[in-house]
Amino acid sequence: MKGRKAFASLLAVLMMLTALTACKFGGNVFGGDKEDKPQKTGSGTGASLTYWAELNGNAAGTKSTFQEVPFFQEWQRKTGVNLTFIQPPANQAKEAINVMLASGELPDMIEYEWVNFPGGPEKAIKDGYIVRLNNAIDKYAPNLKKYLSEHPDIDQQIKTADGSYYMFPFIQNDDRLRTYQGLILRKDWLDELGLDVPITIDDWHTVLKAFKTEKGIEAPLTFLGVPNPLFGIEGGGFIGAYGVKKGFYLENGQVKFGPLEAGYKDFLMLFRQWYAEGLIDRNFSAVDSVTQDVSMLTGRSGASIWNAGAGIGTWLPSMRKLDPKVELVAAPYPVLHEGERPEFGQKAPAIGSSGGVAISSKSKHVEEAVKLLDYGYGTEGHLLFNFGIEGQSYVMKDGYPKYTDLILHNPDKLAPSQALAMYTRASYFGPFVQDVRYMEQYYSMPEQKEAIKLWADTDMDEHYLPTTPKTEKESAELSAIMQDVSTLVDDMSLKFIMGIESISDFDSYVEQIKSLNIDRAIQIQQTAYDRYRKPLAEKTGGS
Repeated sequence: MKGRKAFASLLAVLMMLTALTACKFGGNVFGGDKEDKPQKTGSGTGASLTYWAELNGNAAGTKSTFQEVPFFQEWQRKTGVNLTFIQPPANQAKEAINVMLASGELPDMIEYEWVNFPGGPEKAIKDGYIVRLNNAIDKYAPNLKKYLSEHPDIDQQIKTADGSYYMFPFIQNDDRLRTYQGLILRKDWLDELGLDVPITIDDWHTVLKAFKTEKGIEAPLTFLGVPNPLFGIEGGGFIGAYGVKKGFYLENGQVKFGPLEAGYKDFLMLFRQWYAEGLIDRNFSAVDSVTQDVSMLTGRSGASIWNAGAGIGTWLPSMRKLDPKVELVAAPYPVLHEGERPEFGQKAPAIGSSGGVAISSKSKHVEEAVKLLDYGYGTEGHLLFNFGIEGQSYVMKDGYPKYTDLILHNPDKLAPSQALAMYTRASYFGPFVQDVRYMEQYYSMPEQKEAIKLWADTDMDEHYLPTTPKTEKESAELSAIMQDVSTLVDDMSLKFIMGIESISDFDSYVEQIKSLNIDRAIQIQQTAYDRYRKPLAEKTGGS
């Protein structure tokens, strides 16, 4: 890129992109954290309730508080409920909720990753933080109750082993919604170098080596290393070629933990070689979404693992403003040998860990809170959460809710992801069922549509471990074990890849993991999975 004018244009693009970082990571990346204090919103005439939640990053890039976002105003108008939002500092939800719970001053509703609560959601109920919702759902939530009765697999995933409902969940029950991430490359560079889209691990080595040596690219492959090292490959990128996943997965119905397996050693050896050759970002363990964006946009990197929306949909238009010849292309999840089918790939859980809303035990308005949250699962609420305000953000055409130019070609130059976050919750999470018709319109570019099809073409369904019901004791024990195991796996993986530890020490590392009681963790996961499968098998007559 030459000249000050081009650099200034690129800087402007980067600043705009930084302000709207990917939907997966909330917050104001420029700082200026908000105080953890109530923010009043709306003018409903019914009950007045308090709601604790972190503002999504795409919304926060445009508006700093909930009361400024049209979706939340409309939600209250439709339900007649006044909401006072308590908004924790950006990207500090875990720390903020611990302080709040310890204080004993709890709002009516809390939106949080309850499945990751220490000891699990059953402990949160028994410790007196949140309400067991079984009776309340039965009395006041006809929409959610009907949905769960029609979807027993989902019903199993939103209860504890003791049968407790604890939240109003974010549900992605259409497989087409659950795969949105994979490998992305600079196709114009491939064409320039006379290379095809890589399929095998050897193909990838050839491509990355060419990017490095023939084009002088500093970090040919970049991927997320935040919130933990190797986070970007956890969906199956590269590691899946060796028949494992970095985490728990299923193999013929049996739970396995990837970092124990021989295939994980093979993956570490691969990345150790690529790191030594300078094919991987030297700072891979510290790469966040903004750093990844900058690397791809500036040409510091030519390949990454990211989303169809926040990756292709955001990068390509920005790149083409500076160079209309830029092209991006998706690659399939890599395999070892040509002709093989990828075993692993990214697939989100049907029940999102984020977006679940619990009702606090201190609430004096349980009935009103349940009715408010149940709204998102009804016909009218479904349209609001997924498509926004009729006549503004969407119009009905032959029964199809079609986004208007306010979303797809925003007059204020908001990206579709930002505009969606203003008027809907479709592109992130919340107490509702996500609609596949949102995706059909959001992924408007041909490169995005092709990517989704390609990335979904794996055998991940055979390995996918769903959200499973656990007891309070199981959740607490699993959490304690995995805290130590995850720290060890991340630390040693970094040392193996960076050449600090000899790969011959892999067996010793496995023994260290076992000494931390990983076998018990696997047993807990297996017990929970078998518990999840039993009622479903009984209903279908299976074994």
